[in-house]
Amino acid sequence: MIAFRSGEARLVYQVSGAGPDVVLLHPFPLHHRFWDGVVEQLATGYRVVLPDLRAHGDSEAGDGPVTMPKLADDLDRLCQELSITRAMFVGVSIGGYALFEFWRRYGGRAMALVFANTRAASETPEGRVGRLHTAERVLREGNAEFVEELFPKLFSPATLAGRPDIVEAARTMAAKMSPADVAQVQRGMADRADSIATLPTIKVPTLLIAGEDDSVPVSEPERMQQSIAGSQLRIIPKAGHFAAMERPGDFGRLLRTFIDAQPRG
Repeated sequence: MIAFRSGEARLVYQVSGAGPDVVLLHPFPLHHRFWDGVVEQLATGYRVVLPDLRAHGDSEAGDGPVTMPKLADDLDRLCQELSITRAMFVGVSIGGYALFEFWRRYGGRAMALVFANTRAASETPEGRVGRLHTAERVLREGNAEFVEELFPKLFSPATLAGRPDIVEAARTMAAKMSPADVAQVQRGMADRADSIATLPTIKVPTLLIAGEDDSVPVSEPERMQQSIAGSQLRIIPKAGHFAAMERPGDFGRLLRTFIDAQPRG
């Protein structure tokens, strides 16, 4: 892993392959290894950049809540670090939330966007209270019980029943986060901005990916597709919120087909 600084935090990333830049943003509470099954499908033609988001994996949380503006600024700093002028960006879940903020602040860097297993709406009042409660709970009790309760909601029934190795790999990744890390990320997600009004401003090629069994209802990406002109929506069967990890072959093919279709000028 390669380290760089963004504000007060030490962050890390990995690079695979060579060619036009594709930046992959993983979901909470995992890290860059989430993409292991997809990277090999991209690295034959692209430089694939795999950061650990702030507070995830080996990246530090820094001071205070891990907000979407902080994550967007981290991503811009990473682009500076790698001399990336324009790239294709892929965000899953919290990675998608960060991409909405990145688009608002640094949209000129994006030549194409992929939003997977995410939503544009801000947190509901009940959801916000739940995230803040979770932050307090993990600080008191630790992460283990929270993660065990979370994962059945995030994986498809097919993965839970037939691929315990995938669930265990995710559990191992989640264990890298401290209770303080989880708490600060939960607080940042609780207060994320609503991005519904941002959707019509997205004028670059956009792919939306959902899992058939995603905890985010398909009505969310359908709403996004209706608001982003020219966007495409693809739904992966027998996949949940971690579709790229559960069905990496399907996810990778969708992603490679989309990015191969983009101009390289």
